[in-house]
This record gives sequence, C-alpha cells and structure tokens, in this order.
Amino acid sequence: MTPQSEPTRPRTGTRTGTGDDRNPPATGADRNAPVAGLLLAAGAGRRLGGHPKALLDHGGRPLIEHAVRTLREGGCDPVHVVLGASADTVRERARLTGCVLVDNPDWAQGMGSSLQRGLASLTATVSPAALVALVDQPGIGPEAVVRVAAAYASPSTLAAASYDGRRGHPVLFGADHWSGVAASATGEQGARAYLQRHAAQLRLIDCSDIAAPDDIDTPEDLKRAGLGLGTDMPSGRDTPPGTDTPSG
Repeated sequence: MTPQSEPTRPRTGTRTGTGDDRNPPATGADRNAPVAGLLLAAGAGRRLGGHPKALLDHGGRPLIEHAVRTLREGGCDPVHVVLGASADTVRERARLTGCVLVDNPDWAQGMGSSLQRGLASLTATVSPAALVALVDQPGIGPEAVVRVAAAYASPSTLAAASYDGRRGHPVLFGADHWSGVAASATGEQGARAYLQRHAAQLRLIDCSDIAAPDDIDTPEDLKRAGLGLGTDMPSGRDTPPGTDTPSG
C-alpha cells in the first residue's frame, strides 16, 4: 500500500502552543478501538548538517513517508505525526494523506516535548493506546509494529519492543499512562524515566528477529542505512493533499 492509495480519513488535528496542552487530561478511550500510531518526527538532524530527519531520502521519497507507512501497515489507526524543525517544508514535500499533523513549537527542547504534544493530540480520540515510533529508525518495519501492538490488552497496558534484551521502540502506552508519561517527559529522555519507574508493569516484546533499531544520527549512520540527505526530492504536492494538515 502506498500513501496515494490510502483512503482519506477526516481527522481533527491539534495545533498546540500552550503549556496546558503538554499534559493530556483523562481520555475517553474505547478499549475496543484500534491502537493509534504516534510518530515523533520533529528533529532537526543537527549532526547531519541540519538536514531534518523527516526529509532524509528513503528510496527517492522522504523518510517520514516510510515511517507513516510502517505504522499504517502495522494496523495503527489513526496515525498522528509530530512535526517541528522545517515543518512547513515537510508538509510541502511529504505525502501524508490521512495523518493528523501536530505542530511542536518547542521541538528544540527535545523528544520529550514532542511526546507531550503528540499524546495531548490523541486525547481527542477514542484510541485506547498509542504506539510510539521514531522517524529515524527505518530498520523497524510493520512486523515489529504488529508484534508490539498485539500486546495491547486494556488502557493500562505498557509494552515495548526489545532487542537482545534491551528496551527500544516502538513503545505501547495504554491511555491510562498518557498523563503520567507527559508529566515526566523532559529533554531528549522522552518516556525513559516513566518506563524506569514502571518497570514492573512493562512487558518487553522481543523483536530482534524482525527489526533493527538503529538510529540515523550521523553521516556514518546515514551511509550505513543507505539513505541520502533528501535535498533534491520533488514536492509531494503533485498529488492531492487530502487531510494532511491540522485544524486549529
């Protein structure tokens, strides 16, 4: 399935900008609804010369499209995408039909702020859980998404992929955890502190046989993954934009 062939799904996005939006309130989750996908894609790629990770070249298209497709093919619905660095350029170049795009004006503060904004946007849905993925891990495919999402049992579920015994992404947060995760998410630590405090509840799902959790942080990582900087990619606006911009 390609982004162009996906059905248009009208969604209500969240353009967040106030401190109140960072700590999501209790959600009215439907425990039988699909798991939502939450893609964190706000990074500026400082160690890549300031080339935003969302726009790295993956097979001639922006890497963010691959990450969104991974979540969709893994069964996530809806898919919310947090943008930050070069957000307008990402909207212009990438085909993100059907996604809810969430602006993070505080993206420079680190992953924690993107996690806060993304979870806040999901409180307007009936999603019982959010599967959180990072845009710069192209070695994690739909198979890992399916496997981790299958751990969902209730809004109190807490699960994460593991690789050779080490916790990684994607991470599954039942809706009962969202406010606690948002309250503790700071800097580049994301949900690390929350997961450490709730280690007894956390279920690790081994994905070593189906995925590689390597990040794309440096030019060496980029070369090893076979990706490009994406500076010459055409605009994604040669196809109808659908519902890929948020209201608010």
